Amino acid sequence: MAAAERRHGKAGWRSDHAACLWIPLFALRCEEERRPEFRGKPVALLAPEDSRRIWQASPRARHLGVRPRITVSQAIGLCPALSLIEPDPVHYDEQFARLLMRLEHVSPVIEPAELGRVFVGVDGLEGLLGPPARQLAVIGRTVGRTDSDSPTVRLGWGRGKFVSWVAATRAKPGAPVIVDDGDRVEFLAAQPLAVLPLDPDNHRRLTQLGLTTLGQLAALPEAAVIAQFGREGRAAWRLASGMADEPVEGRERPQPITASLDFPSPISDRGMLAHTIGVLIEHALRDPRRTGWRVHTVRVRAQLEQAGSWLIEAMLKDPSALRAHIAAPLHVRLEQTPPTGAVESLTVEFTAFARGTDALQLFARDAAAAARAGRRRALRAAAREIQARLKRQMLYRVIEVQPWSRIPERRYALIAFEH
Repeated sequence: MAAAERRHGKAGWRSDHAACLWIPLFALRCEEERRPEFRGKPVALLAPEDSRRIWQASPRARHLGVRPRITVSQAIGLCPALSLIEPDPVHYDEQFARLLMRLEHVSPVIEPAELGRVFVGVDGLEGLLGPPARQLAVIGRTVGRTDSDSPTVRLGWGRGKFVSWVAATRAKPGAPVIVDDGDRVEFLAAQPLAVLPLDPDNHRRLTQLGLTTLGQLAALPEAAVIAQFGREGRAAWRLASGMADEPVEGRERPQPITASLDFPSPISDRGMLAHTIGVLIEHALRDPRRTGWRVHTVRVRAQLEQAGSWLIEAMLKDPSALRAHIAAPLHVRLEQTPPTGAVESLTVEFTAFARGTDALQLFARDAAAAARAGRRRALRAAAREIQARLKRQMLYRVIEVQPWSRIPERRYALIAFEH
């Protein structure tokens, strides 16, 4: 088995083979761990973005008809004995972060996918831990959730994230599923279409075509699937046929930059919260560790009255060091999913970063300079790509030559864009 490959920059470590660790209903499991009296009973978590709907339901509640996204009134009508729990997203996030830190003792290549699901790069571990079965046993013991009282962990192993994820969905607690490289096409062919990451409309269209398994989808001509479903169809076809490896991409784990504020008295006014978020972002941007870096992911968390919590997060499409650009998506999320109670303390946290230019690493001192340097770098890269494709100079800059001239042609000139 090839050793894990080290790549510098944003890609970090990379592994072609993956172990998928999946803990279904992770948030609900966290609640059961700190409130053992809920175990084995019909329990449901309220949705963080809409307290009138159900987010997660325990197996006992699901057996009685309670499903995610139904209203609370519908859930109580189906199960009068249902216990409802206010969500605590900060607690769930902290528990998941601890799980990731434990997994880093097994492999440096860790890629979280969602709350409760993480991919572990295993290239090179065979020489340290032994065959895949032994690797999965070590991973299971590391997360500390393999005892008979908490049979929640599902483990899958295979080449690429998709194969390992499908294997984890077929695994049972204490019985991981291992897919060897030579068996992955046959393994995938028997799996239902529901495992594909497609939007509901495309899932419905595939079902209407009479397709029920990945093997049936892979048997279709790739060109025909692309003609009907476009880019998403091509990605689905490659996954179904076992052609998409999807390696695990380890990422640098920078030290987060945080800024917090405790309110003298709890507040619930959204305008005040939005203003406070902006002030905390400005404070965090002035941290010396941020110099030369643009913010890629920002998180806002709050402690509420009655021991509750609130959490929103935004990943910036274009990493930025400008307060307005960072705050804009957070304000949208604040309006969409406001706190369910008055806020006692507020924290802004920068959790992921993108590098600026080499000069920026040494000399940038303010957010505006960081943004300008990033734009110039992107423009130069685009210019190089255009010239490489067209094999000739096609980009020019307009400069003033004789702005006082009465002849328009003399006022400005075109010069080649230097990149």
